[in-house]
Amino acid sequence: MLSAPLSFLDLTPIPEGGTPRQALANCVDLAQHAERWGYRRFWLAEHHNMTGIASAATAIVIGHVAGQTTHLRVGAGGIMLPNHAPLMVAEAFGTLETLYPGRIDLGLGRAPGTDQATAQALRRTLNSDPDAFPRDVVELLAYFRPVKEGQRVQAVPGAGLDVPIWILGSSLFGAQLAAALGLPYAFASHFAPAQLEQAAAIYRERFQPSEHLEKPWFMAALNVFAADTQEEARYIMTSMQQAFINLRTGRPGPLPPPVEDLEARLTPHERQILEHTMACSVVGTPEQVRAGLAAFAARTGADELMTTAQIFDHEKRLRSVEIAATALRE
Repeated sequence: MLSAPLSFLDLTPIPEGGTPRQALANCVDLAQHAERWGYRRFWLAEHHNMTGIASAATAIVIGHVAGQTTHLRVGAGGIMLPNHAPLMVAEAFGTLETLYPGRIDLGLGRAPGTDQATAQALRRTLNSDPDAFPRDVVELLAYFRPVKEGQRVQAVPGAGLDVPIWILGSSLFGAQLAAALGLPYAFASHFAPAQLEQAAAIYRERFQPSEHLEKPWFMAALNVFAADTQEEARYIMTSMQQAFINLRTGRPGPLPPPVEDLEARLTPHERQILEHTMACSVVGTPEQVRAGLAAFAARTGADELMTTAQIFDHEKRLRSVEIAATALRE
């Protein structure tokens, strides 16, 4: 039995031939199943100008999912804070926490979640300040504290609400910031695994207890492709493999259908892309997936695992998520 809690990150994939409406309907269906199968959290991520991802308006989708589930924690994995004023994020997530008390998480990232042209459309300027993200996080934390006498700017709703804030990252920067602020930390090893162990070590070694957290809480993410046979698991994984290659070679688009014999078609450069991005993946039968999840948890010492997978066929995606959940019970 897996000791670490299991959660799920849904990128609300839009498959080739599909629509955003169907992707969002699938998102709700998946969340309802994940709730029944024992997942702790169901997170959505902010991406922009991506024709294969339907969760650009992340807070709206979070509210939609929370409204159609009962106890599952629903949150952002994450909100790309440089795209937003901290006050507006506090108001949005204060509203979500007011509507769905005790069920909302707010994960924060410092990447744009898109290309440079779209980032400029979002922000109107790309002038950057290396200290802006830490300052914005501190400002956002302040909006959730009880209002002080004479405070001129308040988050309404938001002030005085307990909205857990996570720092997300794929490098050492986020680990250091989360440790300094005493916040939980989630590492994006599902697509950027290179510094996973180092980031976890830095976070734990430098963690400062805070009003938010007494001791470090580290979450590690990984891809899970599960099916009743190993051949089927590897086959459904080819959609995400193609999507990664398309993204890294400047050709993002809807999620491609799976293909046979993808390995034989890969160029050396494409193979290198997949070896780097998908190193933290568990693929196979129920027995292989249970063992793989347990091994990953033991290797990383993670307090919680965040699984994800972009699978073309919704029913096969449901089956994969269900199989992974058996690691919590067997």
